[in-house]
Amino acid sequence: QVQLVESGGGLVQPGGSLRLSCAASGSIFSFYDMAWYRQVSGNQRELVAYITSGGSPTYTDSVKGRFTVSRDNVKRTVDLQMSSLKPEDTAVYYCNVGTTWGRGTQVTVSS
Repeated sequence: QVQLVESGGGLVQPGGSLRLSCAASGSIFSFYDMAWYRQVSGNQRELVAYITSGGSPTYTDSVKGRFTVSRDNVKRTVDLQMSSLKPEDTAVYYCNVGTTWGRGTQVTVSS
């Protein structure tokens, strides 16, 4: 069974950058497609970025050109590099594989 732990959230000004990391343990990491979701309180969880086991990324339209998802199958991590951040990117960001979720990390974009 996979366990996921996110890190790297925080407070950043509009236009700034943050890098989120998701550390996975407990299973054969390289076999799995991975995803980052985000959720604003009261709203549904939204898919932000997805990366296949082979490293092919997909992004939701609102983050294309600003966010980059990557994975390191040796370190068993999936990272989300976020640039040109906007206030509407404020949310709790979750790492996901299949039906397994991390606890999330808060990202707040505010001046």
